[in-house]
Amino acid sequence: MAKAYWIVTYRKINDAERWGAYAKLAGPAIPKLGGRFVVRGMPAKVYEKGMNERVVMVEFDSLDRAQAAHDSPEYKEALKVLGDAVERDFRIVEGVA
Repeated sequence: MAKAYWIVTYRKINDAERWGAYAKLAGPAIPKLGGRFVVRGMPAKVYEKGMNERVVMVEFDSLDRAQAAHDSPEYKEALKVLGDAVERDFRIVEGVA
């Protein structure tokens, strides 16, 4: 079964305080939901039309686990706290093998 990944790229953080409150909830919840942080931070280098903003990548054992984690009560609570504090692109992508 192929692994799956949350790929999150931030366009803008509008409210660092609320983003921090989200991180305090989401950070510990994600591993409990089966996720493993692979990338968390700023790009080392940006090419083409890439944005020099925060990137997060989380690995899950399957697409079902990745979707279930996103839709879980724990993560929904973190999203509620986050609200419109950030502008980001959030995708779930299935691995190739």
